[in-house]
Amino acid sequence: MKKLSEEIREGNLKQVYLLCGEEAYLRRQYRDRVKKALLGDGDLMNLNCFEGKGIVPGEVIDLAQTMPFLAERRVLVIENSGFFKRGGEALAEYLADPATSAYFLFVETEIDKRSRLYKAAAARGRVIECKTPDEGVLKRWVVELLAKENKRITQRDLDLFLEKTGTDMENIRGEVEKLVCYCLDREAVSAQDIEAVCVRQIGSRIFDMVEAVADKKQRRAMELYYDLLTLKEPPMRILFLIARQFNLLLQVKELKNKGYDTRSIGEKVGLKGFIAGKYVSQAAKFKEAELRQALTDCVETEEAVKTGRMNDVMSVELLIVRESMQPAKH
Repeated sequence: MKKLSEEIREGNLKQVYLLCGEEAYLRRQYRDRVKKALLGDGDLMNLNCFEGKGIVPGEVIDLAQTMPFLAERRVLVIENSGFFKRGGEALAEYLADPATSAYFLFVETEIDKRSRLYKAAAARGRVIECKTPDEGVLKRWVVELLAKENKRITQRDLDLFLEKTGTDMENIRGEVEKLVCYCLDREAVSAQDIEAVCVRQIGSRIFDMVEAVADKKQRRAMELYYDLLTLKEPPMRILFLIARQFNLLLQVKELKNKGYDTRSIGEKVGLKGFIAGKYVSQAAKFKEAELRQALTDCVETEEAVKTGRMNDVMSVELLIVRESMQPAKH
């Protein structure tokens, strides 16, 4: 990111840029910065944009060979093409010796670093991976967004905010805007404000559901399930997320039993620091055997639906009931 900023500032731009990675907000931000740096303001005559899986490489190459109109560069922006996984051979060959006036900006979510096009893009220009920032960076960014609107937030309430929003930057920005509008002239953003306007993401709802299962609060677990159904979440997606949660908890449990600390556990299973601690606490409420059995139950539930033995809504409901039952007294 630092090198890209230097190239833009100095005007020393590469002929090929590949923006890739999971964080859509960063991909869009850097796409717009690079495009503006390559074209300047308002030069649409020399901009060609392509998006989606149906892009024909030959058409892109023909345009790349076309001289720009009263300008130094012709800029080709290619988004979500899938060419960095398959079908990009012709473009890879072209990038070995492109027209000097042709500049390429690729924007992709998923790539294969073994592909010919990836290697060609890396050799001819710069690859920028847009990863989800770590906890500290996200917190500083939220504080900066609020500060621009003359708002402030405590560390504890910032943790609550990120627990609700998750780590997706586009979602975080939208929730910050809602908070700013809700607080109006008040400077301090409170926990009450966050609870009032910020929408809890489905991942957080699943966490709460499994927490209720762990605490044997069956009614609460069922309420959360019905809430998700009301929000039009498909039962099989809910089942997938429940299974994913149990799988994460099992990994956390195993690592904790091996003596790893919370930070190391978070790094190994891909959880941010402020979330990893919650997973460690939740995993402690289960025995390892219980988590393994829960995963088996999830697989059996999916099989029951796919074989037509049970409908999807009822099957997930029975799974939640079974996992949240109080142990029999002897």
